[in-house]
Amino acid sequence: MAAPNSERSLVDKGKDCVVNVDQEESSCVPGRTRTSPARALTREERDRLAGEQRLVSDFKQMKLEREAQRNWDLFYKRNTTNFFKDRHWTTREFQELKACREFASQRLVLLEAGCGVGNCIFPLLEDDRDIFVYACDFSPRAVEFVKRNPLYCPERCWAFQCDLTTDDLRENVPEGSVDVVTLIFVLSAIHPDKMKLALENISRVLKPGGSVLFRDYGLHDHAMLRFKAGSKLGENFYVRQDGTRSYFFCKEFLAELFSVAGLQCAANDYVLRQTVNKKEGLCVPRVFLQSKFTKAGQLQSS
Repeated sequence: MAAPNSERSLVDKGKDCVVNVDQEESSCVPGRTRTSPARALTREERDRLAGEQRLVSDFKQMKLEREAQRNWDLFYKRNTTNFFKDRHWTTREFQELKACREFASQRLVLLEAGCGVGNCIFPLLEDDRDIFVYACDFSPRAVEFVKRNPLYCPERCWAFQCDLTTDDLRENVPEGSVDVVTLIFVLSAIHPDKMKLALENISRVLKPGGSVLFRDYGLHDHAMLRFKAGSKLGENFYVRQDGTRSYFFCKEFLAELFSVAGLQCAANDYVLRQTVNKKEGLCVPRVFLQSKFTKAGQLQSS
C-alpha cells in the first residue's frame, strides 16, 4: 500500500511534460533538523479550506475503514504495476541507506513498510548487492505483483501481506533485526487513530540505533486543496473517489507521533516543490514531509 503519488497522478494529461522544481534541498541530514516553514496559503486557498467543514458521515467512515484493504486491492487490480514510477531517487534523497554501514561490505537489512508493487525495493536491490529487504503491504494483490517480478529472489527479498496496525511484524521479521525502515507515502493512508500502532509495530523489528526514513504528503499540498466537498474525514484527512484515504502531515504532529512510539527525531522538514506541466500551462505547489527517526541505542552490525 503506497498512497497514490501525486508526481504521477495529479497531471494525467501531458504527463511527459511534468517537471519538478526544487525550492528546498530535500535530503535528510543526520543530526540536523531543518526549520523551513509550511507552505503559506493564498487567501483563496484559506477560504476554500475554511468553507469545507462538513465531514463524511460516521456510517460511511466506518465503512471505509472496514473496506480499506478491499479498496487498495481494487486499486492494484485497476492499475496493476503501471501507476507508480520506480523510485530511483530513494538512495539520492536518503543517504542513510549507504551512510549507516560501519564498513563497506556490511549487509544492510531493510524493511519497506508498504511496498506497493516494488517500485522502491527493486531499484534498491539492483543498486546494492549487499542488502536484504523485507517488504510488506496491506494489499495481497500488491504482494503478488512483487513476487511475480523477475527481480524477486527469496535469497535477497521476502515479501508478505501485513496490516501494520493489527498484524505483528515479528511473525515475518525477527525482532530487533532491521537496520533501516522505509515508510514512503504509506502512513498517510492509515487512519490517524491507528498510526501509533503501526509505528510501534515497526519499532519492534528495528535494531537499537536503527532508522526510519519517512516521506509523505505535507500540510497544504496541492492534492489536499483539490478535494471536493464531501471528501473530508477529519482534520487534514480526506477520502479519494476510489475509497482510498490520505492524511496531510504537519511536522509537529509527525514528530509527536514518532516520539510517543519511542522513536527520536533526527531530521524532519518540509520539501517544497512546484510541479510544472508545460503542455497544459499548469504550475502547482507540492508539499512533502521528509524525515528521519531513530531508535535509541547503538546500531549493531549485521
